[in-house]
Amino acid sequence: MTGPRLAGKVALITGATGGIGAATAKLFAHEGARLVVTDLHHDRLTALTKEIAEETGAEIVSSCLDVSSARQWDEVITTVRDRFGTLDILVNIAGILDWPGIEDTREDRWNRVIDVNQKGTWLGMKAAMPLLRATGNASVINTSSVLGLVGSGAAAAYQASKGAVRLLTKTAAVEYARQGVRINSLHPGVIATPMIQDLLNEQGDRQPDIARTPMRRAGHADEIAAAVLFLAGDESSFITGTELVVDGGLTAY
Repeated sequence: MTGPRLAGKVALITGATGGIGAATAKLFAHEGARLVVTDLHHDRLTALTKEIAEETGAEIVSSCLDVSSARQWDEVITTVRDRFGTLDILVNIAGILDWPGIEDTREDRWNRVIDVNQKGTWLGMKAAMPLLRATGNASVINTSSVLGLVGSGAAAAYQASKGAVRLLTKTAAVEYARQGVRINSLHPGVIATPMIQDLLNEQGDRQPDIARTPMRRAGHADEIAAAVLFLAGDESSFITGTELVVDGGLTAY
């Protein structure tokens, strides 16, 4: 395949100012996508939008978004429709992490994690689907985790939400398989991003998930962005309802 892999396509990325989100937005821009980037943080969004536009010349707009709000999702989709008139790619990256187990998880934290990670993914697909279906060749990438595949003995709310994202993705993939929308889940392992940097700093190479990772290192945001690009583009045209695991072998045991 020659030329930019996403030339002319319009992509909406949530959680765009985080490590994986920013790496994905930058890679998509270099590959010719027109972008709508969203997050909760206005200042970070403004800086990211300016950086990408100056580096790549990509057409890019930003919008603040709490993914747990149906009203805000509708506003973002209106922005997409008004600016571009179409949507080819939805990347649901926005998420939050909470480490406590069953007994130590507070109800308010449980509700917030489920609202963002699980409900937010559903709301995104619900709001964006009319535009996605209209293209006849759209792709949705929902970010789960290796902790949506295997247990850890901790992070009860996070694991519950990411497991739900995995099966939500599968049922949506079946529902829209004949309507021109492919839907897959992405399952990163230990990735050196701000979300877990404190944990990595505290325990260094002794961090148990790195010790259990056959490659014996954390992954990088750029490595996850490359996997998102594959699922977003036409090279994955016969892939839907599956999990793409990018974890250095962590779940291979």
